[in-house]
Amino acid sequence: MAHHHLLFITFFFLISFSTGDDAVVMSKLSTSIFPTPSTWKTNNFCDWEGITCDNSNRVTSVNLSSKSLTGTLPLDLNNLSQLKTLALQRNSLSGDLPTLANLTLLEQVLLDNNNFVSVPSGFFSGLTNLQTISISDNPNLSPWSLPNDLTQSASLQSFAASNANIIGSIPDIFYNFPNLENLRLSYNNLIGALPASFGGSKIVNLWLNNQEQGLSGSLDVISSMTHLSQVWLQANAFTGTIPDLSKCINIFDLQLRDNQLTGLVPNSLTSLPNLANITLENNKLQGPMPVFQSSVAATLGSNNNFCLATPGNCDPQVTSLLEVAGALGYPISLAVSWEGNNACAHWSFISCDSSTENVTIVNFSKQKFSGTISPSFRNLISLKSLLLSDNNLTGSIPTILTSLPNLQLLDVSYNNLSGIIPEFPQHVRFLHGNNPLLGQTIPSGSGGSPLQHPKGSLVSTGMVIGIVISVLVFVGIVSCACYYKCYGAPTKLHNTDHNEMPIPENGNLMISIQVLDQVTNHFSDNNVLGRGGFGTVYKGELDDGTMVAVKRMKSDVMGTKGMKEFRAEIEVLTKVRHRHLVALLGYCIDGNDRLLVYEYMQQGTLSQHLFDWRGLETPPLSWKQRVTVALDVGRGVEYLHSLAQQSFIHRDLKSANILLDDDMRAKVADFGLVKIVLKGMYSVETRLAGTFGYLPPEYAGTGRVTRKVDVYAFGVVLMELVSGRKAIDETLSDESCHLATWFRRFLVSKENITNCIDQVLDTSDEVTLESIFKVAELAGHCTACDPFKRPNMSYVVNVLGPLVEQWEPSQLNEDQTYHRHHISLPHVLQVNEDTNSMLFNVFPPNSI
Repeated sequence: MAHHHLLFITFFFLISFSTGDDAVVMSKLSTSIFPTPSTWKTNNFCDWEGITCDNSNRVTSVNLSSKSLTGTLPLDLNNLSQLKTLALQRNSLSGDLPTLANLTLLEQVLLDNNNFVSVPSGFFSGLTNLQTISISDNPNLSPWSLPNDLTQSASLQSFAASNANIIGSIPDIFYNFPNLENLRLSYNNLIGALPASFGGSKIVNLWLNNQEQGLSGSLDVISSMTHLSQVWLQANAFTGTIPDLSKCINIFDLQLRDNQLTGLVPNSLTSLPNLANITLENNKLQGPMPVFQSSVAATLGSNNNFCLATPGNCDPQVTSLLEVAGALGYPISLAVSWEGNNACAHWSFISCDSSTENVTIVNFSKQKFSGTISPSFRNLISLKSLLLSDNNLTGSIPTILTSLPNLQLLDVSYNNLSGIIPEFPQHVRFLHGNNPLLGQTIPSGSGGSPLQHPKGSLVSTGMVIGIVISVLVFVGIVSCACYYKCYGAPTKLHNTDHNEMPIPENGNLMISIQVLDQVTNHFSDNNVLGRGGFGTVYKGELDDGTMVAVKRMKSDVMGTKGMKEFRAEIEVLTKVRHRHLVALLGYCIDGNDRLLVYEYMQQGTLSQHLFDWRGLETPPLSWKQRVTVALDVGRGVEYLHSLAQQSFIHRDLKSANILLDDDMRAKVADFGLVKIVLKGMYSVETRLAGTFGYLPPEYAGTGRVTRKVDVYAFGVVLMELVSGRKAIDETLSDESCHLATWFRRFLVSKENITNCIDQVLDTSDEVTLESIFKVAELAGHCTACDPFKRPNMSYVVNVLGPLVEQWEPSQLNEDQTYHRHHISLPHVLQVNEDTNSMLFNVFPPNSI
């Protein structure tokens, strides 16, 4: 009896001791976060808002999401040994993350959208019951790698760590997660290949897009991931072909753009039964242009190397050569060069006869190619020389090549070929030495005077000299022809490679790289304003204190799409000037560097002030500021549509492309996707481009854009201003994540509209509330499904104008600043005491 009594006392003591640990941790938590919830003033932490306890007063849940919290977390948080849920997402918490090690009951961890600075070693150790973890959008984290400790979480269902500064490779540990459905690791610095353990997994949503350096290798493992539904692999460095995805019948969204994929688009891809959206642009895909079902929004882009610009069969010689490339794994060197539908149009390694119609020479010598020799060489009936030496080719020599009617020379020496040695006609010089696994006897039909490889072989000296001279002459002629065709005569602007696109020559806008290097402090990391898909934007300061923004891009990284956007920015911004369009001050071309210089907008983007103001530690925009921004943007777009000398469609209007100055006045930026509307035309045919969430439904369906595309996007921006919500919010449910669809449900009455107003807005006075109602109603009109029911931008400006106090520049100084921003930067750099009088002669005040 005494023994049982002692056990009871011991058990009671342990319970009390553990509860005391919880009390200590909760007390620390209450003093380390701000503002402390009002209910946290009582002594019983189990009564606090967001805290749930079990019957023993042990904390089982901490749920403080979206509370505008700052501060840090206690480092002994894992003393809450009964904790099952830790939900602190969408705050501004900072400091080191506490370890969660050995919280064996922990099921859900939501830490995304904060400002934590480090992930401790052992953070995931012992989390044997973990099902969901999200640590996304913590960009200030020190670099860390995905740990093997994760393998202890066999119940894991969802792992999200996008924009969390993860480095290294993806560990091959996914055999350990039989229930994992969601893996989101976008916007990190992951490198290397996809792990083999992806194969056969139950992953449904796979987001690995936009790695800083890029994941690489093939996509073959994807073909065995039969549960996939959404696959985001864009903006990486994947190579090889698109695999057969015929078993992945659930895929509805496949993003493969901005990689280095080659080869033909497989028929299995175009036949996926549930596919609704696919992007393939900015790869080096080849062969016929794929044809997707009408219900699929397919973006193929102009930077692939499909043989034709429209669906249809390739030229027979092109088809045969692509089959040859396929046997070699579609090398990137061939994919880059083999453009168009004419193999005789300066394709690398290919020579043709004098008619430039028939392929006569294929020279792949010393290209480090691997793979096999394709029988499709037989279809090149005019082929005279086939040079495949000094590679890593395997397999056999196709016997069918013996029937090539015009073949004179075949060199397959120095490879790893095997099998029998075919007997070629006597007139064919056949070199096959140094293939250890190939038959040893040279067939009698190879010619009366034996030819062997130069390494230990007999060969006619005169023949060698003749061949060398012929090759050198041929290469010289082809090189000259290619140079003048690609470059033309040298110009003062260009010293570029064959991928360069012509840039409008405007001496007034050209700036030297030395000047830009100086004003950006040698492109210092301390001056970085942001990084995007095609480059980095730096802050710069001129000698007179004028601030500029310098966008620096690499042409070899940008690809053709990026070069087109570079050119479009220059072409458009040298033709338009308006108070509410960001000004291009100059540009620079230096080797592979392409630089654009803009006026500096001190307050960054509208999206930052709408969605990231807590992290920026700035006050949220007031309604007056928001409606003023709306009017500024409306006026800028109205100018593009109908008031400039030419009519333009922006095509990528969004809050991230709206910049704010120190007075929170707005200017529209990023004109890389602009389309010119010729006089008398209503629409322009183009490929799908822009940003999801801002694209109207008719754009994907028709492939044509009108000014109403911008009106729809503007309507979505208005919805963002009213609601404080993003155009696409992936943290919400499927029925709520798309802002335009969600917002329009509330437009049936004013009472309903109040339910979608941003909670940080002060709506206590009727004037503000009525203004919000009018803007919400305007947003609904702008996003009408029928483009003909959307208003034009002049109507939009007329609606917004009365809602904003009339703005007038504060006399001369403000106007001078404005006009000076629109002088080309080289002129600004040369400013002297005589310049002030010159500026108004160049751009008089009434020229705007």
